[in-house]
Amino acid sequence: MKALLLLVLAVGFNVQYGGSSMHSSCSESPLNWCSSLDSAVECGVLKSCLQSNFSKSRQTEDLIEVGLYYESLCPGCRQFFVLMLFPTAILLDDIMAVKLVPFGNAQESGTTGKYVFTCQHGEQECLGNMIETCIMNMSQMAFPIIFCMESSSDVVNSAKACTGIYDPGLSWDKVMGCVNGPLGNQLMHQNALETAALKPPHEYVPWITINGEHSDDLQQKAMTSLFSLVCSMYKGTKPAACGGSQMHYQNYCQNK
Repeated sequence: MKALLLLVLAVGFNVQYGGSSMHSSCSESPLNWCSSLDSAVECGVLKSCLQSNFSKSRQTEDLIEVGLYYESLCPGCRQFFVLMLFPTAILLDDIMAVKLVPFGNAQESGTTGKYVFTCQHGEQECLGNMIETCIMNMSQMAFPIIFCMESSSDVVNSAKACTGIYDPGLSWDKVMGCVNGPLGNQLMHQNALETAALKPPHEYVPWITINGEHSDDLQQKAMTSLFSLVCSMYKGTKPAACGGSQMHYQNYCQNK
């Protein structure tokens, strides 16, 4: 539903302002237009933002949390993130939460204050993991930024441009200060601890948890159709995207 909402917001904005240049607060991604009342008013999307927030407020059941333990350069991780996790999270935003832990099959050594990480796909993967970890700690737009990175042909070298697109107010120098400093080192250590604490221990990546639980059955269902899994597990009123009674689709096209 959010993908449709974003399309409506974008079209509504262009109609209202005749395609003219955006106000300063609207120059960021449409994903950020509902971040404040002033922004919603200035961008001409107040009604849509209020409707979206009202829909979310009616969800009384706990969200389904999908955890992804992954590596930034792992082909299978990238495929699941780009083709399954991100689209599902956009469609089912009202009933689903996402937890990302970039570490995977990496190894940690060293002592408190300066940990050393060795990654399955080399130093570039360690750098990608660290960039994504720091961005998650520094930006509310981390999810689309990481999607942008993982869907590009070069995960690491696209990071700066992806950050500029989705969070232009975040200084790249600040991100790299985290990456190369003690904050990033400590954040990655926490990823290592969390990955090591998985029960059962992870055997491969992507390793998927649903509400903190992992099983072969949940993994298979998530890899096959995460969308169907989340819809089936949610205990509250199903959103329209899950195929409620308000949706009537036919699976053929008439030749008239």
